[in-house]
Amino acid sequence: MTRIVGVLLRKELVLELRMRESIPAMALFSVTVFVVFHFGLDADQVEGQLAAGVLWVTMLLAALLGINRLFVTDAEQGGFDAFLLAPVDRTALYVAKAIALLVYLLVVQLVAIPAFGFLLLGPGLEQALPGLLLVVVLADIGICVIGTLVAAIAIRTRTRDLIVPLLALPLLIPVVLAASELTAPLLAEGGAQALPGRWLTLVSIYDLLFALIAYAIFDFLLED
Repeated sequence: MTRIVGVLLRKELVLELRMRESIPAMALFSVTVFVVFHFGLDADQVEGQLAAGVLWVTMLLAALLGINRLFVTDAEQGGFDAFLLAPVDRTALYVAKAIALLVYLLVVQLVAIPAFGFLLLGPGLEQALPGLLLVVVLADIGICVIGTLVAAIAIRTRTRDLIVPLLALPLLIPVVLAASELTAPLLAEGGAQALPGRWLTLVSIYDLLFALIAYAIFDFLLED
């Protein structure tokens, strides 16, 4: 299983390096949205709950771009059929896709979060970074687990670009809400504060729950 996931993940990353379809679009979209907020908000700087909301709504919408493209190459070039013929565990494809999307998000955030701090943020990012890294990882895992499952469902439909946001956004509301509540005290005007434990527990359980659901039903999605 580990070897198959590694091979599939390497394929995904090599394709992205060659085609550059997802990461540049996600990064450019994120920075553009922050520029729009910079000029659109009636404030020179933001902090606390508003800053957290702007950050995570932007990250969620950028992630949808990557989710939409996650299975397109496999569907258009016969990758699904080839994989179904191989004598391997089919859930390896789900795991590889989810990890690939996680890598995309983390790379995008290396650009997007500094841009957010430069364009919008009142308090500096330095004090918030240790806690923010934990929040980013937990939120990204939730986005990738749910986003990969939704992408696998939507790729079989003709209206993929419409189905993905309609399914993904309601399912991702708890992730974005928890991420915003966890990020708000880190970006408070008076300096970074402690992370709320109940929101950490909530997002961790939600991530685990959907990971188990996706692992259980992914085989049936490939067959359909």
